[in-house]
Amino acid sequence: MATPERNPVKSKPLLEVSLDSVESAIAAEHGGASRVELCANLPEGGTTPSAGMIATVRKETHIALHVMIRPRAGDFCYSAREFEVMKRDILMAKQLRVDGVVLGILKPDGTVDVGRTRELVALARPVTVTFHRAFDMAVNLPQALEAVIETGAARILTSGGEPKVENAIGIIQSLMRAAGNRIGIIVCGGIREHNIKQIVDTTGVREVHVGHSGVEVTVESEMRHRKESLSMGTVAGREYERFVVSEERVRSLVRALD
Repeated sequence: MATPERNPVKSKPLLEVSLDSVESAIAAEHGGASRVELCANLPEGGTTPSAGMIATVRKETHIALHVMIRPRAGDFCYSAREFEVMKRDILMAKQLRVDGVVLGILKPDGTVDVGRTRELVALARPVTVTFHRAFDMAVNLPQALEAVIETGAARILTSGGEPKVENAIGIIQSLMRAAGNRIGIIVCGGIREHNIKQIVDTTGVREVHVGHSGVEVTVESEMRHRKESLSMGTVAGREYERFVVSEERVRSLVRALD
């Protein structure tokens, strides 16, 4: 069964971890995370994971599960065919009993595509929708905030338009004031043990998103036979290592947050 999410306003701050494997999802749960954002293709910012991955993570974990709905890497201006893919992926995610989906669409001029986003939000119900960091790529963040609220999305994931949220504290505070009780704000971007508590305390946010790079460790391949001269990916030498979430690193973040 999908796990009902706690109300972040009435509870301690919630930690969400982005990840791309069953092993990582289990580690995040054991480390004390409240929610996972499941993706594929994390080095490219995350795309929609497979049905098999979603179903297995749902089966093996009990914390809230949000799933990325993104048909490709790159920008957030999608064709009619890509929009159709997004709709079908939302229906698939609902069938697999996820708690939320994560998506975002922009127009060519850098404004939020309210009409198509609203259509996806309606399709996703009763599953909640997070408007992801397409928000940070918008031409004007205060205007984008109002546009996302208009779509009916439940929350916005943002670093305040900066690579690291600690460099955008004033922007987050302004967004929080403008949002009021109309939409949730979940912050991300360079969040680590040394700054997570300060970011929460100074901005007043109740949800924190940590990217995979903030909690992952490298795991060496078990392959004994190795063909170093040949690479199946775009980064040479990556066939024989992978990156997974560290339970202890998640636990350290939870301790720092508490």
